[in-house]
Amino acid sequence: MSADQGQRRGWSARRTWIVLLLALTCAAVLLTALPEDDREGGDACQARTVSSWTADDEVTGAFARYGDDTARADDWTGGDGTHSVRLPDGRLLWLFSDTFLGQVHAPPNPVGQPHTWRDATAPMVRNSAVVMSRSGTLERTLPTPLFPDPAPQQWRWPVAAKVEPRSPGSSDKVVRVLLWTRATGTGPWIYGVPTATEVATLSLPDLRVEGIVKVSDQSAVRDLDQRVLYGTTAVDDGDWTYVFGGNDGKAVSRPASHAYVARVPKGRLAEPGAWRYWDGADWTESGKPRAVLGDGQRKGVGSAFTVVRVKGTYVLFTMAAGAEGLTTVTSYWSCSPTGPWHGPAKGFAPPLPKDGSAEQDTAAYNPQAHPALSENGRLLLSYDVNWLDAAPASAQANVSRNVSLYRPRFVSLRIATAQ
Repeated sequence: MSADQGQRRGWSARRTWIVLLLALTCAAVLLTALPEDDREGGDACQARTVSSWTADDEVTGAFARYGDDTARADDWTGGDGTHSVRLPDGRLLWLFSDTFLGQVHAPPNPVGQPHTWRDATAPMVRNSAVVMSRSGTLERTLPTPLFPDPAPQQWRWPVAAKVEPRSPGSSDKVVRVLLWTRATGTGPWIYGVPTATEVATLSLPDLRVEGIVKVSDQSAVRDLDQRVLYGTTAVDDGDWTYVFGGNDGKAVSRPASHAYVARVPKGRLAEPGAWRYWDGADWTESGKPRAVLGDGQRKGVGSAFTVVRVKGTYVLFTMAAGAEGLTTVTSYWSCSPTGPWHGPAKGFAPPLPKDGSAEQDTAAYNPQAHPALSENGRLLLSYDVNWLDAAPASAQANVSRNVSLYRPRFVSLRIATAQ
């Protein structure tokens, strides 16, 4: 081989390395720019929306039958705040906020009283839990309230729940339940003043409350409208659990709330020091959280909403803001829990129970996804129903007059790539 040939071969080899180096550099730039979901080898993030939906009479009917069963006087007859978590043995644990117990009565006069009803003395508790068998039968209500009041004039509402190791690396599993702590309020705070986010630990398989820890204390935030409660929904992604929340205190007077997000290393929800909150630029241990969705008008969330991951895309469901806020479910999508969130998409109005009153004044709220009961490419979504009245006593009287006005209902959604 001549010297000239050797020199040309050397330049060719160097060019090959230069091209390879440039390719690796470009790849590194692309990996930095792409959403995290795409870097981890999952399906690419795409715009997604609800392509169709149908009422799910099977699950709706299961709760109606369970609530109407008169075999016991200390079990669930209606509630809201519907959340669920699959247990390791296949059972499903359903968590509810304000709950009616007691018994219900068949209509004595189909003309004058056409609905199944409960009397005014029926006890109401601030939270409850109902166990569903592996086969899908609702079996029993756990002793209520499952989570005791933290102090007089305060109560706890359970929200999202996860099964986690008792401690990092442990084979012993427990259930972590996020709790919203509220205190009695007046004026626009008729549903309570938000005070803290807590995490309860339930033993398995007996579902006994072992302890409750406070992870986010909001009592020092003077502006009640700026207090954020976390746990309306929680989504696992890689090594993290992303916990969403909102400043929902003035839900009665505000057309749209803001959504916030925190993250916790997977399996450490009950460790307050492990929580980090999105401040608009980074995940911080303290400081002021920054909303990831909401402009106070057309864009925003209801007092409770839900988030799921569909392949590489985060999809958020909420009641629509503004005039449609208590009739229509809408959605947003994002490639990251911190946004940007795109939407709102065209919504749909889930069916409400029929009522014999002259003026139909019912409302749908709190859409929640139930992945454990979702199959065949469809997502099961619940929504709560209540009588729309600013006076709690009047609303309570109406939901007792017709028990179907205070029970969860379900729809099955098909989610597709947005066109």
